[in-house]
Amino acid sequence: MSKLGNLGAKLYRGDVGYDFIGKRKIWYGVSILITITAILGLTVRGLNMGIEFEGGAIFTTPKTSVSAQKAEEYATEASGHEALVQELGSGGLRIQVAGVDTAKSDQIKAELSKDMDIKADDINADLVGPSWGASIANKAWQGLAIFMVLVVIYLAIAFEWRMALAALVALIHDITITVGIYALVGFEVTQGTVIGLLTILGYSLYDTVVVFDSLKEQTKGLEKQTRWTYSEVANRSINSTLVRSINTTVVALLPVGGLLFIGGGFLGAGMLNDISLSLFVGLAAGAYSSIFIATPLVADLKERDPKMKALKKRVLAKRAAAAAKAESPVVGHQADGGLDTEAEEPQDATPAGAGPAAAGPRNQPARNRGRGRPSGKRR
Repeated sequence: MSKLGNLGAKLYRGDVGYDFIGKRKIWYGVSILITITAILGLTVRGLNMGIEFEGGAIFTTPKTSVSAQKAEEYATEASGHEALVQELGSGGLRIQVAGVDTAKSDQIKAELSKDMDIKADDINADLVGPSWGASIANKAWQGLAIFMVLVVIYLAIAFEWRMALAALVALIHDITITVGIYALVGFEVTQGTVIGLLTILGYSLYDTVVVFDSLKEQTKGLEKQTRWTYSEVANRSINSTLVRSINTTVVALLPVGGLLFIGGGFLGAGMLNDISLSLFVGLAAGAYSSIFIATPLVADLKERDPKMKALKKRVLAKRAAAAAKAESPVVGHQADGGLDTEAEEPQDATPAGAGPAAAGPRNQPARNRGRGRPSGKRR
């Protein structure tokens, strides 16, 4: 068995583990700091909305020797806006410039024709209005709201309302971080970004439900015992599913990371960045929130239940009594010099009904009986 498999088995049995619940305030603080940074990024820098949302122009050129990077510089200089250039299979280029009108589009086309040494008539220019992108965005927000409501209802029925609330907080946490990173890095928000954001919700929810299912199984009949509190069982549930969560997340991140860093970064396929960044950040944030946010939040909410409070009090009282008993001596002299109960008990005390093999005054041999007494006969 591999080392990771051995670690997973030990985590599942509870032989080793990390105290996620006990240190939850640290992770709450980290999440709050990241969320505040994301919100500041959205407030200060804002999102770089793509042509589908702001409107603009798309220029398609015939086969040319001008590189995509050089064409991007020409288009940005001519328009005053950031341009996105994609190489086509025919050898031509597709140049997107957001936020321009018809007059500005004609001016950009003329300057591109001059800089790239292509006839203006050979450059195809299409204008895109912002209404289509706005309609897509509205539909996406509506779908997101419906998804959230259905998730809360399902989790409340399948598990309980505390888990549904914790899962909702984790989803909002993941979306906020993902959108905030888009604002900080300045990547363009396109249709692919919207698709990626909606996709990561399913991945994030999957990791959370895996931990919740383990927690539900391990807390059955929890109130009937006095060994573990709810938080301790929740911590064991996280540890028992930790390797599984890490494996599924890493396997999902590898192809997405290839699209983002190799396809979009090294190979220069910038069109892949919009969807790959949202998937990469969302998958990582989803795994983080299911371990460090959702389950600890459930434990916090559950520990406020009067039944769980009473259970925690019983568990702690039993542990305190066991600790006090372990500290006091069982055999030997006590602190005041007197003997304990076991030392004062007679060693020859024999239970009633002991067998004939037992030694003592009550079981003398028959030949010794009556010795030293008068026989009762007169001489």
